[in-house]
Amino acid sequence: MDFTIPPELKELRERTRAFIRDKIIPLEADQRQSRHGPTDEFRSELNALAAEAGLMAPHVAPEYGGLGLSHFGRAIVFEEAGYSVLGPLAMNLSAPDEGNMHLLEQVANDEQKERWLRPLARGDVRSCFCMTEPPPGAGSDPAALATTAVKDGDSYLINGLKWFTTGADGSSFAIIMAKGEDGQATMFLSDMSEPGIELVRNMDSLDQGFAGGHGVVRFKNLRIPMTHVLGRIGEGFRYAQVRLAPARLTHCMRWLGAAKRAHEIAANYARRREAFGQRLGSHEGVGFMLADNEMDIRTARLMIWHTAWVLDQGGRGGVESSMAKVVCSEAIWRVADRSVQIVGGQGVTGETLIERIFREVRGFRIYDGPSEVHRWSLAQRVMKQGANW
Repeated sequence: MDFTIPPELKELRERTRAFIRDKIIPLEADQRQSRHGPTDEFRSELNALAAEAGLMAPHVAPEYGGLGLSHFGRAIVFEEAGYSVLGPLAMNLSAPDEGNMHLLEQVANDEQKERWLRPLARGDVRSCFCMTEPPPGAGSDPAALATTAVKDGDSYLINGLKWFTTGADGSSFAIIMAKGEDGQATMFLSDMSEPGIELVRNMDSLDQGFAGGHGVVRFKNLRIPMTHVLGRIGEGFRYAQVRLAPARLTHCMRWLGAAKRAHEIAANYARRREAFGQRLGSHEGVGFMLADNEMDIRTARLMIWHTAWVLDQGGRGGVESSMAKVVCSEAIWRVADRSVQIVGGQGVTGETLIERIFREVRGFRIYDGPSEVHRWSLAQRVMKQGANW
């Protein structure tokens, strides 16, 4: 494995770093942010800044306005974007749109790409991915999918209830997972303005970084024409893995940047603050936390780079991204938690950004599969194939 960063990627990293520092961080206190994410007006302004800098949707193919970055290239750039809580949204590489763009590039036909992918990559619209359902429907167990798709002439009628649908409020279109009469899952594309789609409510959550928040969405006899089937009928579960394996990894990339930011704030505080006659960081209890942060950040980065390498070599990366998701989400959480502890009282207030990062990254141990589910799946593989398969 060669993790040498080529010159052009180094230049892009520095350009991204400067953009985040000079253009985005000064806007982090903008009041156009609520418990359910930044407003679309604010998002559009951020996207315009990124477009001017030539940094919009760098993961997307050049024909759709991106830079066509490899997975390794994404690891470098996404980490820099994640250094600001607004960076991924500004550069149009935030969830769920980033994962939806990847899925559309891989699976959609040319007509669907023009209708949905191109405006999404430009930042003209937002999207959502409707898969998770309230009990007894699909959560970590996709086989429990309860939303139905019944053939009716040259279209399908969709009925069901989804929740934790990130970005639903204000989205232009949705990718919907539903189960056919044969029990197989299919993905469908639909404009959110269609009759039969209802945004029931937004769910209050710890995080506030996702535009549109997390919504509960009901489908009642939503009619979707055959031309809006994404990919092939009955291939929905396979396409979900096409989307989720890279999406788990890009979550790791973005949140690693946030962890690095929290660590740097805490380290700077430990250098300045004096207690009991010496700098705070000189006390072993604090110094050890700083050291552990460094080790967690570097371990997570290596895990990300390794998994990106596997994907760039043409591997499916499902197992690797599953392991990376657990390792990185827990390491990133530890970094944020220690950073709060180092800063002390200010760490649990809005006096520093650490409190915001702490809230944002906590959900990552649950998003795209809780750590326990990934561990269970990996354990099953060990039981079947032995260690070090």
